[in-house]
Amino acid sequence: MRRRWIVLTLIACAACLQIARPECEAPAPAQPLPFSHKQHMALHLQCKRCHEMPGQGWEAGLPATQTCMGCHTRVKKDSPFIQKLADFHKQAKPVPWVRVYRLPAWVDFSHKEHVETGNETCDTCHGPVRERDTLCVETDISMRGCLECHVEKNAPRGCRFCHL
Repeated sequence: MRRRWIVLTLIACAACLQIARPECEAPAPAQPLPFSHKQHMALHLQCKRCHEMPGQGWEAGLPATQTCMGCHTRVKKDSPFIQKLADFHKQAKPVPWVRVYRLPAWVDFSHKEHVETGNETCDTCHGPVRERDTLCVETDISMRGCLECHVEKNAPRGCRFCHL
């Protein structure tokens, strides 16, 4: 009887380990306009087309309304959401997107360096963006998470490499 209980316990533990981790660490933040990365990336758009990395590329910028309106003066222009986007554009105001990922100010992180030098893709840290209508935090971007990635990829791990 005891042996059976141990076997059942081991099977239950193994089953629990097989359960996929939830996609999001926290719910996706509410955004001022609906935006589907999945829908836009199905058009074979590249991340850098909308998320420019100016200068040193410390932060991948959020798209300017001018970028969006490049297509949306013709595409879905009757949509109430696109009309709201057009209003932001006419007023020369950026869309007040809510950032999904944010690193502390004391972390020295360059998107450009990771993408160009490290040969990483956006999916490395942001999850399978091409499959997502809404984005949420899917990857551990804490110090532990970043160090684990650096160890796995044999990247520099000295304190001054990431901290000012």
